[in-house]
Amino acid sequence: MTLADGELDILEQEIIMELQKDARKSFKSIAAKLKVSESTISNRVNRLIEHDILKLEARVNPFQLKNKVVALIGINLKQRDHESIIRKIQEIPGVTSVWVTTGKYDLYAEVMVDSINDLNNFIFKKGLGLMDSISFTETNIMLHSQTKYLKI
Repeated sequence: MTLADGELDILEQEIIMELQKDARKSFKSIAAKLKVSESTISNRVNRLIEHDILKLEARVNPFQLKNKVVALIGINLKQRDHESIIRKIQEIPGVTSVWVTTGKYDLYAEVMVDSINDLNNFIFKKGLGLMDSISFTETNIMLHSQTKYLKI
């Protein structure tokens, strides 16, 4: 195992790919497919989780839900105080992810709300609209995705 040097070996990559297809798949079935022992799978998954490389979670497919709007918002900051601003943004209801990036925007936030009106309020009146540290934003509404969310 190569986690000490920050690299994943082929077995770890295969385990992750199997869990991305179905996070509820049993270690026994993964072991059989990858031709290793069940305890090897269990140990590898536990180490990946302990090293904060793997997180098993349930994700919602907003494109299968009625009355949900998902947006990706590029955010530029007045000052380079990323950590405190990220903490504030993560606390806002509807925020599903926040990333520090290079390029045109300092941050990206993914948001899921119930309507365009709620998105407007999130950007201008509530949520981001209450933060003085933001100089400007650009919002892109997601229409469809086959890669981020799995079909229900």
